[in-house]
Amino acid sequence: MIHGVIRKSVLAAASAALLTITACSNGAEPAKEVGKTQASTQPASKQQVTLTFEENWSTPNVDNQLYKERIQKFQQLNPDIKIEMQDIPSAQYRTKLRTEAAGNSMPDMFILYPGVDMDPFIDAGVLMPLDEIMDTWKDILPPQSLGGYKVNGKQYAVPTKMTFVDIIYYHKDMLAKVGYNEFPKTYADFLDLVKKLKASGVTPMGIGNKNRWPLQSTVMSAVEDRIAGTDFLTKVKQGQAKFTDADYVKALGIFDELTKLDAFNADLNTMDEVQVQDYFLQKKSAMTMTSSTIDTKFRVSNTEGGANIGIALFPSIDGGKGTAGKSAGVVQYGIGLSKELTGAKKEAAYKFLKYFYSPELYQNLMSKGIVVPAKVEMPADTSKYLKEMLELTKSGDALVFDSVMPAAVKDSIENGLQAITMKQKTPEQIAKEMQEVMDKVKK
Repeated sequence: MIHGVIRKSVLAAASAALLTITACSNGAEPAKEVGKTQASTQPASKQQVTLTFEENWSTPNVDNQLYKERIQKFQQLNPDIKIEMQDIPSAQYRTKLRTEAAGNSMPDMFILYPGVDMDPFIDAGVLMPLDEIMDTWKDILPPQSLGGYKVNGKQYAVPTKMTFVDIIYYHKDMLAKVGYNEFPKTYADFLDLVKKLKASGVTPMGIGNKNRWPLQSTVMSAVEDRIAGTDFLTKVKQGQAKFTDADYVKALGIFDELTKLDAFNADLNTMDEVQVQDYFLQKKSAMTMTSSTIDTKFRVSNTEGGANIGIALFPSIDGGKGTAGKSAGVVQYGIGLSKELTGAKKEAAYKFLKYFYSPELYQNLMSKGIVVPAKVEMPADTSKYLKEMLELTKSGDALVFDSVMPAAVKDSIENGLQAITMKQKTPEQIAKEMQEVMDKVKK
C-alpha cells in the first residue's frame, strides 16, 4: 500500500546530504525562508484562527527546541493565527493519536510517523492530502525522501529530519584501556570487548529501556538486519518468512547472549532514554546505543569531551545474511492535517506548513548536527561531526522494526525483550509468541 519504502527514503536522503557537502561552499549563506516574506508583508486577517496541534517534542533534544522556537516565531509574524500546542510524551503519543483517529476526534495538526504507522489513519480516513501545496518543496525535497509519507499516490506530510536509530557511541579512552584503539569490526571482537570491559569493572553498554521501544527499535533493528538480512521483515509481512525461522531466533539469541554477559546496565528497564544519555556522559558505561539526533548533545555541543566520543554501527556477524555498514534509519516528524479543516483554518494550516518546512529549518537542523532529507546548502557553521555521521551512514538502508511492523507485533517483541533481560523467557519462546501475534494480525 505504501509507495516509496522507508529504507529507500533513508538511502536517498543520506546520499542527497552527502552531495550537499561536496557541492556547496563552506561559506554558504542560509537560504531565504519560504513563507517568511509572505508572513511579514501580508496584512493580518481580521478573523482570528486557532489551530490545535498535538506533538511529542517533550524530550530536551536540540531539534525539539528548534521546532518549538519556529512555531513561536510563526505566531509572532502571524498574530491572527493561534496554535494551541499539546505536548505528549512519546511513550503515550501513538496510542493517543490512534484512539482519536478511531473516534474521529483528531486535532487540527499532529505529528505523523511514516510507514506502517500511517495505516490506522489511512484506514480511518482522517488525513488531508497535501498535494495541492507540494510544489512548495519541489526544489529541496527529493521524491525518495517523501516516500514514507506517500500512500496510494497521495502525500500526507513532509519530513523534518533523518534519524538513524542504531548509532553506537563510545568513549575512545575507555575502549583503549582494554586494548581497543578502534571499534570492533566483527561480532566476535565485539564480544571480546564486552567481556574485557566487564572484567575491568565497567558497564559495557548503557541502555534506557523504561519506555520499552529502545531495545526493539535501536538494538534489534540492527541485530536482526545483520543476521536475517534487510528483506526479512518485509518477507514476514508478506508471509514468505516467519519469526520462528532459524535466522530470527538467532538474532534474538544475540541479545540473549549479551544479556547473559551482563553487557547492559542492570537498571535498563527503569532508566529512560534521556537518563541514559547522562549515564553515558558521566562514563558510567563505555558505550551506549541510541539515535543520531543525540549527536549534538554528545559531540557537537560537548566541548569538554566530544572529541573523545566515537561513533560506530553494530559489527558484522559471522554467517549472517546482512551487510555490515547498514544503519537502521527513518524519516521523521511530518505534520499531518485533519481532513476536517476547511476555509480559513485550512489556509492557516497551509501557511504554517510552508513557513515551518522552509530551507531555513533544514539548515538550522544541520547547524545543530542533525541529518536532514533535504537538498539545501550546508551552513558555514556545520560541525565536522555531522559530516562524520553522514559518512558512517551512507550505506544505510536497514529497516527500523516499528516502522514496518504492526503495533501488536511491536508490543510482542518489546514484552519479549524485556522478558529476556529478566531471564524469564528464551528466544524460541519469544519468536513463537511474535509469530502467533503476526498470524492473528494477518487474519
